[in-house]
Amino acid sequence: MLSLVAMLMPNWMDPEYLLNWLGDWALWGTAAVVFIECGLLFPILPGDSLLFAVGLFIAHGTIDIPLWLACVILTVAAFLGNVSGYYIGRVLGTTLFKNPNARFLKPKYIEQTHEFFERYGPRALVLARFVPIVRTFITIVAGAGKMDPRKFFLWTGIGALLWATGITLLGHALGRVKFIHDHLESALILLVLISLIPMVVEYFLARRRARNTPPADEPPAAPKHAATTNHLND
Repeated sequence: MLSLVAMLMPNWMDPEYLLNWLGDWALWGTAAVVFIECGLLFPILPGDSLLFAVGLFIAHGTIDIPLWLACVILTVAAFLGNVSGYYIGRVLGTTLFKNPNARFLKPKYIEQTHEFFERYGPRALVLARFVPIVRTFITIVAGAGKMDPRKFFLWTGIGALLWATGITLLGHALGRVKFIHDHLESALILLVLISLIPMVVEYFLARRRARNTPPADEPPAAPKHAATTNHLND
């Protein structure tokens, strides 16, 4: 099944093929992919799996660059990508979100993003980092929604560090495990599935909070002691 998935994917979506093709430019090519995926409206790129593969290649010496330097370069690329996306949304937001029938950039997304940030707070930017496609468009929408730049820079920086550095370190740590090396394709697909866990958890937590929150027009329940007092006065 996994082999069939790999066969149906184009070569540029295969991180192992892509890194081998880039050769000595593997790290800088990865940084470019990360930058584009995080901010330039091109979400269909192998961000998570490419970061993991870079860590694995460094562990095996295929990429001859210090791990710490790779983490710094990739984190900066992720941060700058999101900053670019933010300002694209801030400058062109009203233009990007004019068509109500658009597949992704619908006007309602601006309002929903305001609500999204109000509900989840700054952690929305961190959680979105780990979800393919979402991490591309949340920065555009944040800019279009005029999110406070200082808050955006702080939390998107935290997200960039946790995502780019965290997944690269994970790939490096597991790179020496023979099973992972021999089944890289399966490991990368599993990584994508694991990356969805934070948003799934947050979704169910939000549903539970919504169930426990009374509607705005619903009057608060009378205190028990008041009800008892009224009953005694009858």
